Amino acid sequence: MTQEATLPDPLEEVAPPRGRSGGAAWGIWLARRLGLALMTLWLVSIVVFLATAALGDPVRAILGRDYGTNVARREQLEAQLGIGDSIVTRYFDWLGGLLTGDFGTSLANQQPVWGQISSSVTNSLVLVLLSALVMVPLAFGIAMISSHFRRRRPDTVIQTILLALAGVPEFVTGILLVSVFSTTVFKIFPAVTLVAPGGSPWDEPKSMVLPVLTLVIAVTPYVSRIVRATLLEVLDSDYVELARLKGIPEPVVMRKHALLNAIVPGIQVVSLQLAWLAGGVVLVETLFQYPGVGRQLVDSVRNHDVAMVQALSMIIAGVYIVVNLVADVLSILLTPRARTAISS
Repeated sequence: MTQEATLPDPLEEVAPPRGRSGGAAWGIWLARRLGLALMTLWLVSIVVFLATAALGDPVRAILGRDYGTNVARREQLEAQLGIGDSIVTRYFDWLGGLLTGDFGTSLANQQPVWGQISSSVTNSLVLVLLSALVMVPLAFGIAMISSHFRRRRPDTVIQTILLALAGVPEFVTGILLVSVFSTTVFKIFPAVTLVAPGGSPWDEPKSMVLPVLTLVIAVTPYVSRIVRATLLEVLDSDYVELARLKGIPEPVVMRKHALLNAIVPGIQVVSLQLAWLAGGVVLVETLFQYPGVGRQLVDSVRNHDVAMVQALSMIIAGVYIVVNLVADVLSILLTPRARTAISS
């Protein structure tokens, strides 16, 4: 009698080979990854500074017609911006301020930048977090339903809807939602975000529904389609087929075998979409008058407030880099073979 051959489950833990200890290997890998992240952020700082410097004379843009007459104000702004210094000196002065937590002074109202953007950063992070809490389970649920009915009518309908939603820009989605739920058809939610003086957007939960729903509709189709493709690949694998032959129910196969193996690619695509949200909220926040980073960035560009633009750009870039770093760490933690490769 021959013994039944079994295929290993990719999620099984693999004994690490001899070599460096796991803690030391993890420390080296994390140090390299952090170093790469810091280098990326430094390169972004150079691009941001050069881009704002290439826009022209900010003093002339701020003063306009008063440039030639208001000499005292012009000299004050030139001294504040260090116009007489070389661009290298100005960059390192600005970079030194960033490293010490000094984002500079706003040119529009002569107030510290961080004191004006701290609440906006918090508001945007809350908006992105709420969108993620809705988007992630929704996208995975749609992917599981679609892969369960693959090549059948429900799958075709779901994929058609997802493709249609993916092709609609987020500002168009927002306008349609406002038309349906705020103005033309129903009047359930406010068309703009209502914030009392000294309050926060979440003090009026109804005013956050449409911005969150717009972001969810914008990113869910991409996450769902990629997770579905991964699930289909896993469901066609040998070890899943062996699980079916052993009589394991299909819902258990989907949950314990297919879904667990689709989590890592799902984390990567979710991180990319969350990183996109960090910068993609500009249009949504402007459309709904949401007091976040995106709306403040638009206002700062309109007012030629260089210090505000630089600070907001660096914050958005920092969030993007941190989200990708966390995604890489989670991917390694959830992949035994990758953990073994690091330890070897």
